[in-house]
Amino acid sequence: MPHAPASSPREGSQKTTTVSRALADTLAQHCDHCFGLIGNANSHFTSALTESGFGYSSVRHESAAVGAADAFHRAGGGLAIATATCGAGFTNALTTLAEARVARIPLIFVVGTHPERPRPFDLNQAALLDALDVCHRTVTPESALDDANFAVQHALSSRQPVVLLLPYDLQEAQITTSASETQSANQEHLHTSRPEWLESTVTSLAEELQAARRPLIIAGRGVLLSDTAELVRRIGDSVGALFMHSAMARHVLSSPWQIGTVGGFAHTWQVELARQADMVLFLGASFNAFQNRGGNMFAPDAKIIQVVDEPHPAAQPSVTPLLAKLEELLPVLAEQLEKPLESRAQTAKDSAMGETLGSSSSTWRAELKALPTTAQVESLTCADGRLDPRACLQYLNRILPNERAVCSDGGHFLGWVPKYLDVPGPQQQVIVGTAIQSIGLGMGSLVGLAAARPEDYCVLVAGDGGGTMGIADLPAAIEQLRCGRGGCVVFINDAAYGAELHQFGDVGLDTSSMEIADYNFAAVGCAYGAHGFSVGKPEDFAQLDAYFHDVSNSDEASVAVIDFKVSRLVVADFVKEVLAKAQR
Repeated sequence: MPHAPASSPREGSQKTTTVSRALADTLAQHCDHCFGLIGNANSHFTSALTESGFGYSSVRHESAAVGAADAFHRAGGGLAIATATCGAGFTNALTTLAEARVARIPLIFVVGTHPERPRPFDLNQAALLDALDVCHRTVTPESALDDANFAVQHALSSRQPVVLLLPYDLQEAQITTSASETQSANQEHLHTSRPEWLESTVTSLAEELQAARRPLIIAGRGVLLSDTAELVRRIGDSVGALFMHSAMARHVLSSPWQIGTVGGFAHTWQVELARQADMVLFLGASFNAFQNRGGNMFAPDAKIIQVVDEPHPAAQPSVTPLLAKLEELLPVLAEQLEKPLESRAQTAKDSAMGETLGSSSSTWRAELKALPTTAQVESLTCADGRLDPRACLQYLNRILPNERAVCSDGGHFLGWVPKYLDVPGPQQQVIVGTAIQSIGLGMGSLVGLAAARPEDYCVLVAGDGGGTMGIADLPAAIEQLRCGRGGCVVFINDAAYGAELHQFGDVGLDTSSMEIADYNFAAVGCAYGAHGFSVGKPEDFAQLDAYFHDVSNSDEASVAVIDFKVSRLVVADFVKEVLAKAQR
């Protein structure tokens, strides 16, 4: 829940507070947590937050401050604040800020900036933000209250990060505007769809769904945000459709006809089934190149329709877009599809399309009778004696507490995590970094995930390459995990930058720069006070069995670091497809 500010000046009174406190008090009314690293340009703001009792988590690198705020929101924690100092503190956060911008994640970044008279070492931070297309405002004593309120309203309504640049020399300046009643943040963004447009669109869309022999519905994050999952299920049930979800909306709806995750995280049988669809309806999902699996996810002649509330720059050209709010369109569509057959035929006015309505009692579901199941990886080890990464994740899926939340770093291993490690719902799977193809953001993500979901056992899966990039925040993650139910950091360690090794080694490049020393991550975890487990052979799993047995029977928030020594012989499907495409 949002925290109340330490004090609220009465309406109409002259403010006698500083710029830093005005920002902190106003943001605290609308935000739920702050992640930060202090410096001389944000210390006053951070102090104003923490002395009021507002939730604050300290990180060790500024990239993790923004990354944690991003993950906190994705995990259902609400709107978060990130804060850092000016100059290098600001530039250190640009990667995660760019990720939040491209992924369309709302957060507030309060960061120091140069004084009125810039110093030789100051940077043009506003220009850097413009280059990233990130909304920003420079705070003044006259505008501080308006700036804070604007940041909240714009972040929520546009689903974007907003940066408040706090000049170094104005932190303790007195604000000069009269106090006014704080306005609630307006989360509305799009205008209501025109009734006549909505009616004709729904009729056309209903006809497409009813005419399809094998309809497939893809539920994206928009379904989660609009709280329309039950409507999506009803619509699919009305026409016998199968379902898939995007990676950011995993298990957003419950159905025995849910295939799995669309795109690169799909198993082979799931792709084969999706390619049988003759009509694909994307709801609140971007339909980007990854969801399209590089053009291999759906049949070339499949009709693809996408319903989103605004155009998405990554949408594939083969899609027919419909711009509408799901919460407005889906109730009407569900009602029309659930009408008796006679009523639907009349609605179609006996058109050629109308003649097909209900013409076949057989649906795709009736043909299938039941969905296939995913085959298990039988052997723990590969031909080289090292562990199969898929088998390691299967093992974790069996032994981790059921009430879990999982975040993933980026890298070669990511191709297996959503395939083999399950979660209960969409806000319990967080993947920060994929929007701009970054690795190394996982540790900060774990801090945000654990803060948002203290009731869940929180897990980070990272590679050795990305893991070492972000390892400065391992102690911050351990501290945050201990504030909740506990959790673990899992390294899928192939002693290499695996994605590059497989892609470029295959074409003859020298791979010495793509190999990494085989680090002992378990020892690093122990050094920071966690339990450490180095797992390199089948008999090593016994120690994990004993540990997780104790975890399941204890109320203590225990934290573990698990170092799986995995084989390079297993190649993720998405890398195989890149290699296959290069050879055509």
